[in-house]
Amino acid sequence: MNCDDFVELVTEFLEGALPEEDERRFIEHLPECSGCESYLDQFRQTIATTGELTPDDISPEARQQLLTAFRDWQR
Repeated sequence: MNCDDFVELVTEFLEGALPEEDERRFIEHLPECSGCESYLDQFRQTIATTGELTPDDISPEARQQLLTAFRDWQR
C-alpha cells in the first residue's frame, strides 16, 4: 500500500468498514511509514477532541476551508 491509498482509506479504517484484505494492507503499512502513522494519530486525536462531526454540522464556509486545507496538505 502506498501513502496515497492509506490516506484515502483512513476514515473507513477508523469506522471498521474496510474489507479484510484492505485492512491487513493498511495495518502492514503503518510500521513502514512514520508519516502515515502520524496522520492516523492526528485523525484519532481530532475525533477524540471534536467528537463525531458530519458535514451537516459545519457551515459551508468552514467545510470549504477544511477541504482546501486537506487538498493542499503535504506529507
